[in-house]
Amino acid sequence: MSRPPRRSIRGRRARSAVMVGLTVVASILATLPLLLILGLLIQKGASSLSWDFFTAMPKPVGETGGGMANAILGTVMLIAIASSIGLPVGIGAGLYLAEHRGTKFAFLVRFLSDVLNGLPSIVVGIFAWQFLVRPVKHFSALAGGIALAAMMIPLVTRTTEEMIRLVPASLREAALALGYPRWRTSLTIVLRTALPGIVTGALVAVARIAGETAPLLFTAFGNQFWSTSVNEPISALPIQIFTYAISPYDEWHSLAWAGALVLLALVLVISLVARFATRSRFRGGHD
Repeated sequence: MSRPPRRSIRGRRARSAVMVGLTVVASILATLPLLLILGLLIQKGASSLSWDFFTAMPKPVGETGGGMANAILGTVMLIAIASSIGLPVGIGAGLYLAEHRGTKFAFLVRFLSDVLNGLPSIVVGIFAWQFLVRPVKHFSALAGGIALAAMMIPLVTRTTEEMIRLVPASLREAALALGYPRWRTSLTIVLRTALPGIVTGALVAVARIAGETAPLLFTAFGNQFWSTSVNEPISALPIQIFTYAISPYDEWHSLAWAGALVLLALVLVISLVARFATRSRFRGGHD
């Protein structure tokens, strides 16, 4: 067999080098916004971080110091409420869509999920205010958690469906051949195999709701005092950051930057813990 000309080989290598270079540049551009945001938050907010920031309550106007302890606790509570509602419903809906993808009902649910994914968050807030706040005539952490859960469900649903559809059909067939009922196959074989992708989708949903402000302004409303009741207004980092950012006080501006840095760090910690837990579980299963 004759060897290809040297010019052809050099041309291929040159094109390959160009394409590799373009992919590297694209990767850098994809991560550059996050790095710039993180750098800016560290530059402007790190100096305001202290023990009091995590343990102290906000100070009245004119007094120096203070922290966002109530807002940090409120954010954790709202994420917990939203996740306890949104994750089971979203994962269950995604499992149904993947297992019954050809039915008319599945098509309708899939279409509505796609529409809800593009719905502005302020519309969700107004809807939640109309049906959760106005009838009881007061704001609450529960209403805020439900509003955030409504934003989580369509995203988790579509991610779960796509991850389950990537599971090889041979796994289902093998389980069914061994006598497993269909529901048990879906829960113990298919769902477990797709768990890493589902966890990733859940983290994306948590990251999305963690920084939402508009729905909370209509539901949780905010609270300058310490509150752990789900039936009362509650503060949250996005609300506190918004309030401080639009204020005319430089010290509050610094606290707003610090709050944004803590919010980003909270999302990062949740992602790392969830990924570590999933990886450890699957390594133990293989061992």
